[in-house]
Amino acid sequence: MATPYPMIAVVDDDESVCRALKRLLHSFGMSANTFNSGEALLELLSSASSSLPDCLIVDFEMQGIDGLELQRHLAPTGLPIIFHTATDDETVRKKALARGAAGYLIKPSDSAIILTTVQLALGRPAEPRAD
Repeated sequence: MATPYPMIAVVDDDESVCRALKRLLHSFGMSANTFNSGEALLELLSSASSSLPDCLIVDFEMQGIDGLELQRHLAPTGLPIIFHTATDDETVRKKALARGAAGYLIKPSDSAIILTTVQLALGRPAEPRAD
């Protein structure tokens, strides 16, 4: 069951992308933690005191393990994973979606599309943004 304030983990080696996504998610009442690598996230999750996030937004191309490898490591958790990547590669997209990704967004992505995808991944109705 999702908490009233969902926790989203953003995994991207581009600090500016992490900051922007964190601000966007916060502006819609979500908590966000950022990680500059898949290894950093896995290290935190392996600690006994760490709780799982409600959803992940993951880049595909990163130093160390890539997004598909991170998805493979986290598959047993059942966490919804949204890929947010500049890699518009049909093979990668098909693999990610076949392995259960909740979305595959190409950078740069419109904030409304990101928010809608996160809401759907959390099993919530998408909330339209009032401009």
